[in-house]
Amino acid sequence: MEREDKWKILESTYISKRPWMTARKDKVELPDGRINPEYWVLEFPDWVNVIALTKDGHMVMVRQYRHALGITEYELCAGVMEEGETPLEAAKRELLEETGYAGGEWVEYMSICANPSNHTNMAHTFLAIGVERVGEQHLDDTEELTCHIFSKEEVYDMLQRGEIYQALMAAPLWKYFFEQRSV
Repeated sequence: MEREDKWKILESTYISKRPWMTARKDKVELPDGRINPEYWVLEFPDWVNVIALTKDGHMVMVRQYRHALGITEYELCAGVMEEGETPLEAAKRELLEETGYAGGEWVEYMSICANPSNHTNMAHTFLAIGVERVGEQHLDDTEELTCHIFSKEEVYDMLQRGEIYQALMAAPLWKYFFEQRSV
């Protein structure tokens, strides 16, 4: 069995403390005694993603601009967990707010981390089967996105063409299509 020696935090300095991201610099001692004086950690709240399938088997996606890359792309419905929410509660809230879809059977599908070396959060993906439109979008003040319905084949083709850039969304979609093997 391999050792899982944790690093000892000798000192932490917060560089930025914001609701959406906190950056800190840790001074750490490695298990062999070496000191790393500057190890950067990004603290984010946990995120949720939803692979939402309508009653007729189509996929609910959103399209929005992503400023860091300067692109507009199709993505899964997703968002940040609010304090006190369970991942499932957050996923249901985000789907309803961003798309107006709700209902169906929900299954916790997978949880992954963008980068466990320097991110503190997890992205929890849910599979929602049999959702239906029950209302309108209720977007946050800074959100500008549109809801789109695609066949599974269309979403699979987007993945194949490399058009879904968000890795925390592409990974669960690849898993879904691998498990379905129906495309």
